[in-house]
Amino acid sequence: MTTVAITGAGRGIGLELARQHLAAGDSVLALVRNPKGSPALAALAGGSGGRLAIHACDVANTASVEAAAKAIGETRIDILYNVAGVTGTIAPELEATDWASFDEAIEIMLKGPLRVLNAFLPKLAAGAKVMNITSQLAASTWPYGGFYAYVAAKAGLNRLMRSAAIDLKPRGIIVGLIHPGYVQTDMGGPGADITPVESAVGIRKLAREWTLDRSGDFHRWNGEAHPW
Repeated sequence: MTTVAITGAGRGIGLELARQHLAAGDSVLALVRNPKGSPALAALAGGSGGRLAIHACDVANTASVEAAAKAIGETRIDILYNVAGVTGTIAPELEATDWASFDEAIEIMLKGPLRVLNAFLPKLAAGAKVMNITSQLAASTWPYGGFYAYVAAKAGLNRLMRSAAIDLKPRGIIVGLIHPGYVQTDMGGPGADITPVESAVGIRKLAREWTLDRSGDFHRWNGEAHPW
């Protein structure tokens, strides 16, 4: 049985990944900032026969992340999904940057995944996979402006995890970067291109098939390589 850990598992893509992994017979560690804040996740846990455990884990708080890692004990993790994220400021940031919102985006989406990797690294053995949900907005090929805090955090995440991929390769740990698509979540809105179900199906397929020789690469949810 595969054991997966998912940050941001209380909603959107994280919740759907939890649902699909449970349906596949896997064991799920759901890492959420507020364990009581997602009735849908609680319902999943209630019907999981003990295969889904919910743990408090605020990725913006080092002590919280370390406590979550300690709480799972000696459990080995096969796939670690870094999903937790925020939209950040939507207003024109060039004219008036909201620095508090900017700092929050960096704490959650750049430093957060590294905090999680640091704390959970002892749970990862050779063959384990660290799948990071990033965005096409992080690529230098993205032809639009705006979203300063969001793109800064995600671009930083891409480069940070590429470095981690290089450093972890001798240990046999695989790192992936995934653009999940423009998804109909709280962040993407109802007019987005694909559903969380479609996105999670693609992400899971990528996670299953990702090999060490491609560690550090950037792909779309549908398997296509994403230009940087």
